Amino acid sequence: MTALDAVVIGAGAAGLAAAYGVQRRGLRFVVLEAGQAATGAWPAYYDSLKLFTPARHSALPGLPFSGSPQRYPGRDEMSAYLQAYAAYFAFPVEFGADVAKVQKRGRLFSVTARDCREWTARAVVCASGTFQRPYQPDLPNMQQYRGRLLHSAKYTAPQPFAGQRVIVVGAGNSAAQIAAELGRVARVTLAVRRPPRLFPQRPFGVDLIDWLALSGIERLPLGAFGRVPDAQPVIAVPHLRSALQRGNPDLQPMFKDFTSSGVRWQNGQVEPVNTVIFATGYAWNGAYLPPEAVDPLGEPRQRLGVSSVLAGLYFTGLPGQRSIASGTIRAAGPDAEYVAAHLSQYLEEDCATYSATT
Repeated sequence: MTALDAVVIGAGAAGLAAAYGVQRRGLRFVVLEAGQAATGAWPAYYDSLKLFTPARHSALPGLPFSGSPQRYPGRDEMSAYLQAYAAYFAFPVEFGADVAKVQKRGRLFSVTARDCREWTARAVVCASGTFQRPYQPDLPNMQQYRGRLLHSAKYTAPQPFAGQRVIVVGAGNSAAQIAAELGRVARVTLAVRRPPRLFPQRPFGVDLIDWLALSGIERLPLGAFGRVPDAQPVIAVPHLRSALQRGNPDLQPMFKDFTSSGVRWQNGQVEPVNTVIFATGYAWNGAYLPPEAVDPLGEPRQRLGVSSVLAGLYFTGLPGQRSIASGTIRAAGPDAEYVAAHLSQYLEEDCATYSATT
């Protein structure tokens, strides 16, 4: 079997952006996607999801969104765009290729799918795992609670919660958006450990993301100097702002513990609650990687998307990978371009070294 130059794992936004960078450099590669479409996790998100990033900042390299660049694409439009992107560039995508194991043997990587298909390559780009494993904290007395516990990954629409008392746990954009939407049909509290950083969507009539782009803050490669701070603001889109002004949802400090019928707040008050929704993000899932490629917490050992322990292994789509925007759609292109450039240089140097020693 002739070795490929690279295997890209995942055909979501990060993987497709990596495929663009690899293909543009004339490398031989394949994209492995566990699902049956090049959409990443987008189809699984809640029905009303809209990006808070304008279309002009949400496109991957080489193919802008059609229509107005100022609009905010929704879940289904984003899914359709990613599929169109993969088709437009005719990336070699293998669907149904759920990667089970990645091993390095000498200079080459072996990538094996659960159906026993196998690929050999000189480099591997891991562009999956960021949104595959919902993270739900283990809170005191949770096992006693008889109501419904739900992660936001399973939330789709507000109607099933009509008339309920609901608590949404989390301080990010998803938590705020879901809580505001639920507030139309239920009594909702947003429970937070620290108050969310609320920013207007269009300060002084200009989109916040435009301000960040103009300032250059999001382009700073902070990942070169260590851990990138979690600086994602909560965008106060109009319906969120009006919902907070109405007090539904209201904001409360994180509850102390669960009771059998609800929660106990920090002031000792016990309140019955029908449903608790955890909008607490995701834990990275790279179970298919060699043990040495991840740290004791299961996070990839990497800097700027380059593995610090296995030459030829790369990552993209990670929060905090290079900048404060890393892990969002607007950073998918720049982060993947950095990885593709480093990968290409690595292959050239590896080839030269191998030739000199044979």
